[in-house]
Amino acid sequence: MIPLAMEFMAPQRLWALAVIPVIAVLYVFLAGRTSSHKRAMSRRLQLVVPKDAAWKRHGAVLLALLSLGALVVAWAIPKDYVDKPRDRATIVVAIDVSWSMEAEDVDPNRLEAAKVSAKNFVNSLPERFNVALVTFAGTADVAVPPTVDRGAVDRAIDSLELAPSTAVGEGIYKSLDALKLVAPDPDDPEAVAPAAIVLLSDGATNIGRSSAGAAQAAKDQNVPVYTIAYGTDDGYVIQDGQRQRVAVDHYELSEIAKISGGKKYAAESSGQLTEVYEAIRESVGYEKVPAEITDRYAGYAIAFAVLSALGVISLGARWP
Repeated sequence: MIPLAMEFMAPQRLWALAVIPVIAVLYVFLAGRTSSHKRAMSRRLQLVVPKDAAWKRHGAVLLALLSLGALVVAWAIPKDYVDKPRDRATIVVAIDVSWSMEAEDVDPNRLEAAKVSAKNFVNSLPERFNVALVTFAGTADVAVPPTVDRGAVDRAIDSLELAPSTAVGEGIYKSLDALKLVAPDPDDPEAVAPAAIVLLSDGATNIGRSSAGAAQAAKDQNVPVYTIAYGTDDGYVIQDGQRQRVAVDHYELSEIAKISGGKKYAAESSGQLTEVYEAIRESVGYEKVPAEITDRYAGYAIAFAVLSALGVISLGARWP
């Protein structure tokens, strides 16, 4: 009934639980003495007392002890961690615009489908969240600095254009640069709002600084990177009249998430990408906060007490 990892605001009160085994031992002792006297009972009394009275009596006592235990736990003021919507945070959406994003294994192509899903994600975030847009191919740029203006981000996403090469590491470093542009909270200028990077890519780094080093830099700044491996292994683009396969590189994106403390996702269709963005929104949009759960254990105590009372009533109702 009490999880091993449960925390309490008044743990010293749990010593009251020691009274429960004392009562249980006392009951067993007295029940044993009562059993020894049964042999002296008259046949008439044995007929009056139902055969199932013993287990009901024991059950009622057990439920009463459970009720007492739940009350002691409630008295110790237990707490648990619940999800609470964040009031303020900064999310950097980093999108790969390398030529491989032109592959049509996702309808109509990877980039166009990514644009739609990214805009839906941005507009689903809480209003007070700052959102920045970073694009990367051979180099990385801050397309939109952190802002609450969703329209500006949407317009920048619509204007994304393809470019050669893939510098995933540079995309992460540039995202960290974007976070330095966050305006202070007017209500609390000293507060540092949590931040996260959501990086969508379909390929491996082939230019620029390493993505592992960038992921470590993000971890050092307490900024998790949520990576999305987008596309299928059958993707290809046409270059110089030749079909060139552009399969997704899952390993690098998985390592980035692992090192930075984020999480790696994969999506092979626009529908799956939408689901991934929704999962990320749930992760970055909420935080774990302690909450008192005394009422939960008080409810358990009431339930056990009611069942115990019903057992006693059932026993009493059998007597003439």
